[in-house]
Amino acid sequence: MRVLLALGGNAMTAPDGSATPAAQIEAIGTAMESVADLVARGHEVVLTHGNGPQVGNLLVKNELAARVVPPVPLDWCGAQTQGTIGFISLNALDAAFSRRGIDKRVTAIVTRTLIDADDEGFTKPTKPIGRYLDAEAAQQMIAYGQTWEDRGERGWRRVVASPDPQEILEVPTIRTLIESGHVVIAAGGGGIPVVRGEDGTLRGVEAVIDKDRSAALLAEALGVDALVIATDVDNAILDYGTDSARPIGRVSIVEMESYAAAGQFASGSMGPKVEAALRFARSGGRSIITSLHRIVEAIEDDFGTVIVAD
Repeated sequence: MRVLLALGGNAMTAPDGSATPAAQIEAIGTAMESVADLVARGHEVVLTHGNGPQVGNLLVKNELAARVVPPVPLDWCGAQTQGTIGFISLNALDAAFSRRGIDKRVTAIVTRTLIDADDEGFTKPTKPIGRYLDAEAAQQMIAYGQTWEDRGERGWRRVVASPDPQEILEVPTIRTLIESGHVVIAAGGGGIPVVRGEDGTLRGVEAVIDKDRSAALLAEALGVDALVIATDVDNAILDYGTDSARPIGRVSIVEMESYAAAGQFASGSMGPKVEAALRFARSGGRSIITSLHRIVEAIEDDFGTVIVAD
């Protein structure tokens, strides 16, 4: 079975959120053990990942160094984190394969995602990113062309565009590598955001692309059999945080759409995962939301929240 496995950015940090180099190497090593288990069962795997904590670290460095060097734009942050996480994942997955006697090549692809240059988020950005700053520090970043909002007592916070992904541009290369037997790591952080000019050329832009939406788009483009969105819980939960909380198992598209419409899934956590899972399920694929260490069961035994066509 061909599987697209989407890992959250927090799977790349320690349980307490620590993002030191040592903590990230350890966390990614643990994650790659689960990936290797899936490959050992004979499945083709394409891997994508989040990068929120890693980009957050780069933004802090931008702010601290702003008096000395200009800040690195968000598209560069995306490219840098794709490279770093890809490099660490390559090493970890190679080691996990070696321990299992698996002879597989692993390739990480710097991946661009095309977005709409006319998205209203570029004129009215609303996606908050990074930490809060005081007015003086925020003004320093505003001088570099960034958009910051006064959020009252907590301080100022940066806002950027978060447009929908339109196309994963490296799909032909990814497909060729898969067909050559490679495990591919691609579209990290949703992909590097680019727009196409009137002359057909591409350029990077300051934006944040939702990684789960990009994962669904990539899964459709590659025609995978299953999209697995790995998170820190075994199932999506109905009535989360209440006495009537209960896990969702195998569920139809219509049922899951009704739960989402009723506001069952928080916009900052499970909501985007459910939205992406539904998108892929509507295209005819099987979508699964579950914890990273249960992905073999998810693929082979329908463990987790499994969204299927009606």
